[in-house]
Amino acid sequence: MSNAITGRRYALALLDVAVEAGFLETVIEDLKKIEEVLSGSHELVVALKSPLINVDVKSRILEEIFGRIVSEKTIIFIKLLTKKKRANLLAGVITEFNTLLDERNGIINADVKSAVRLSDDQAKELVNGLSARTGKKIRARMSLDEKLIGGVTVKIGDTILDGSIQHQLHLLRAALSTQ
Repeated sequence: MSNAITGRRYALALLDVAVEAGFLETVIEDLKKIEEVLSGSHELVVALKSPLINVDVKSRILEEIFGRIVSEKTIIFIKLLTKKKRANLLAGVITEFNTLLDERNGIINADVKSAVRLSDDQAKELVNGLSARTGKKIRARMSLDEKLIGGVTVKIGDTILDGSIQHQLHLLRAALSTQ
């Protein structure tokens, strides 16, 4: 079984338990803290992935680092993950947890690239249009793309909406060449 599938299963189990037991907000905050530590410590990530470090040592390392900054329920989950020899999946479990949480809340991510910076009103109008089109709440990440002549491109999952001038010119060129 792939690590992504395994990570998703652990994330789903954590999400379900947190929702049922009423400590979802605590887990969300705890996972943000853990994610910050993991992203800032390459050595910790390497240690969690190392087959040379045994389960007990990994468990003690994680408890020492996170024991004072996250809830006991989250520590129990981390210990379970470590006991099952899945400590190397911790970062992936957090990513999957956030994805599942977004799905549960009807939120999807959209990467918006534009030739120029969109005004707040333009960005809001674009997000509202995407929301109406998808029927979901949109979390947009705006960025500039110097390769674009004008317009915007939007990537939502595997779908790309290309409203760039370059794409429009390509379509026009294709239409004219067929006539």
